[in-house]
Amino acid sequence: MTAVEFYFDPACPFAWAASRWLIDTGQRRTTDIGWRQMSLAVLNERATDLTDQQQHHMDVSRQLGRVLAAAHHEHGDVVIGPLYTALGNRIHDQGEPVTTAAVEAALADSGLDPHLANEMTSTLYDSAVRVAHQESQDKLGSTGGSPITCLNGRCFFGPVLTAIPIKTQGDKLFDALVAIADVAEFAQLQRPHSGPPTFDRP
Repeated sequence: MTAVEFYFDPACPFAWAASRWLIDTGQRRTTDIGWRQMSLAVLNERATDLTDQQQHHMDVSRQLGRVLAAAHHEHGDVVIGPLYTALGNRIHDQGEPVTTAAVEAALADSGLDPHLANEMTSTLYDSAVRVAHQESQDKLGSTGGSPITCLNGRCFFGPVLTAIPIKTQGDKLFDALVAIADVAEFAQLQRPHSGPPTFDRP
């Protein structure tokens, strides 16, 4: 059994690609996946050089993060994975704009009260978002973006995927990351990439 904790920002396309890879590979591996919230809005709240597009992305991160935190407050860990999937199906796969109606539909898709979408513009759960984000940074042991993946208690920033790999390649990636996580001395490996990921299913 591989214990996995996956920290994601719901607005992050790279986290979405990695999460779909993880779900697919998890069907062929013995895994226990815990879905955890983090926040790019909190991570970048002191940034002063964001473009308009980047600032919009942070606004979306903040709005969706509030909804996740509200759902978690009312129902616990069990709802985070299904709600993330429902939001991502609409926002990332179908390209829907992040509106109250879209979030209400995603909440309904995951069996939750659509009225939780009202929290998008409320500050009630901002402190909960901040606590969840800090947990991700504490687990990583440094400052890191989305996603953060923990395998059997060892945490890394990433994987950053430019597309969802086919099954054989996805399985190889998972096995390699499990092996890397078992090496306490390993710290970092990086390859350049450009552009957002694509979400075509292999």
